Amino acid sequence: MKKALTSNELSAFCSQIAMILKSGISLAEGLDIMYNDVKDSEGKEILKLLHSEVEMGAPLHKALENVGNFPDYLVHMVEIGEASGRLDNVMESLTQYYEREEAISRTIRNAVSYPMVTIVMMLAVITILVVRVMPVFNEVYQGLGAQMTGFSLAVMNLGQSLARHSLLVVIVGAVLIVLFVVFRAKILELIKGSIFRNLYTKIASGRFASAMSMMLASGLDTDRSLEMVHKLVNTPTIREKIAQCQKKIAEGENFAEALVQVGMFSGVYARMVSVAFKTGQVDTIMEKLATRYEEETTTQLNNIISVIEPSLVAVLSVIVGAVLLSVMLPLMGIMAAIG
Repeated sequence: MKKALTSNELSAFCSQIAMILKSGISLAEGLDIMYNDVKDSEGKEILKLLHSEVEMGAPLHKALENVGNFPDYLVHMVEIGEASGRLDNVMESLTQYYEREEAISRTIRNAVSYPMVTIVMMLAVITILVVRVMPVFNEVYQGLGAQMTGFSLAVMNLGQSLARHSLLVVIVGAVLIVLFVVFRAKILELIKGSIFRNLYTKIASGRFASAMSMMLASGLDTDRSLEMVHKLVNTPTIREKIAQCQKKIAEGENFAEALVQVGMFSGVYARMVSVAFKTGQVDTIMEKLATRYEEETTTQLNNIISVIEPSLVAVLSVIVGAVLLSVMLPLMGIMAAIG
């Protein structure tokens, strides 16, 4: 299986193809120019294969499909663009779509990576404290003829156990990491469905709006656009809503009312779609909705980060402070008694 291109790479590719088509340069010549500009070997190989396919007379969508590095979504949209004679517009729409996908993915990565780094640092500090620092305090206590008790003794015993079974701890940690990697999709889906349900609903709605905008702008009608989006989206709740929407349209409802009834959009967004449908500007309003959802998603993720980071720092401070106070306070009492 060939390596899939990232959203950033797909956006750059679509942007270049759009410029080539609008400039009047033939597709084969444009791909040759792109080949000469690319520096990495993998990119050169992909463009070389594309150029070869196009030169032999294959349409662009078939060339993309044969190369195997491009997602079905892009291949289908290129096929639609070629069939409708609006390939340049489709490539511009795909550029915006993948730019939006990259922005969302980058925001999500940042939202996950910052807390993870903080948690790892917390675990490292606490481990050093209980494994290395606590035994030093224990020696001080013994030198003064006293013994650790209560919480401080329990923490020191925990540190000694970790030190004695460090190999087992490493193995368990490695197993947990492997399990996370293997079941990552299910774990993330569980997190999405419980903790971040509202956030991922907005992300899914934004992607639906973005895809619909692109397809409607490409000349497809609403029925065909819904059919295409249903095949391409991978969010179960959105797929179910699209199916319900298609059913209602088949029963005689118009596109805007069907979207409202199945709960695809609500409030002011639903009203915007209804007005846009009456004025024939659904593709434009869908693009605006996609942008709004992206902005809301970014804001919500930033808010989550702004809450999680200081909370983790506060938890670390409390744990470290509790451990140190459990040792220092009795030690100060002993020193005072000796003085």
